[in-house]
Amino acid sequence: MKPLADRLPAPTLVILAGLTVQLGSALAKSVFDLAGPLGTVFLRVALSAALLFMLWRPGWHNARPHWPLVMAYGGVLTLMNTSFYLAIDRIPLGVAVAVEFTGPLGLAVIKSRRWLDLLWVLLAAFGVILLAPLQQGSGLDPVGLGFAGIASLAWAGYILLAQATGKVVPGIEGLVWGMVFGTCLLMPIGIGAAGTALLDGKLIAIATAVAALSSATYALELVALRRLPVNVFGVLLSVEPMLAAASGFLVLGETLTVRSMVAVFLISVAAAGSARYGVPVGE
Repeated sequence: MKPLADRLPAPTLVILAGLTVQLGSALAKSVFDLAGPLGTVFLRVALSAALLFMLWRPGWHNARPHWPLVMAYGGVLTLMNTSFYLAIDRIPLGVAVAVEFTGPLGLAVIKSRRWLDLLWVLLAAFGVILLAPLQQGSGLDPVGLGFAGIASLAWAGYILLAQATGKVVPGIEGLVWGMVFGTCLLMPIGIGAAGTALLDGKLIAIATAVAALSSATYALELVALRRLPVNVFGVLLSVEPMLAAASGFLVLGETLTVRSMVAVFLISVAAAGSARYGVPVGE
């Protein structure tokens, strides 16, 4: 029997990945007061790498011929996580995700080859604009917005590198070794920033939960990217601001406005349209 991930439709895998990553982000933000964003992101990446390594026990022989690609994948993944955590330390989760989404959204526009694909992208973009409280921009930390902008560029790079890695390295071996490399990059930064706070029991428990959710996210996205063109994957990710707002409400107590509800509807329509009418792989 095929694994569950192979039996589920690729758009469903992307939505599930969005659920896990946004819930994990909200949980991570809830413990920033213990270790800060740098200590928390180090624990997240390190524990994710450890969990994936124990579960899949990857060999090195398949990844070795492609180690520059795998390392680049891990490096971009690490930059994306670090800049995003630095962003949500300064600005609300929903705003950070809305700004971050401009990366994959722009990638979807560049990759689009039919007017119908562009329609879903534009609809999703309008929803993202409504979701981000740009009319209150003077009250948002500009440094936080800058980190979110860096995360958006890293996210676009992550999509491309994840797809390339998934095509040449079987299973999720590329992901596991990329996470191991990311852990090595973050170790001096995370330990230097948080120190002994990393040994806090509550922090470790929540970081382990976040790592488990993150591991599920990357594995789901890697499988989905093998079966979806980049532009359709990018538009499906438009549900991320909606999921971030919901996670913020459930975990952090953030409330949803009417404006946000309208954005949720528009983004959901765009995601559904892309899933239904997206360009097949290889077309």
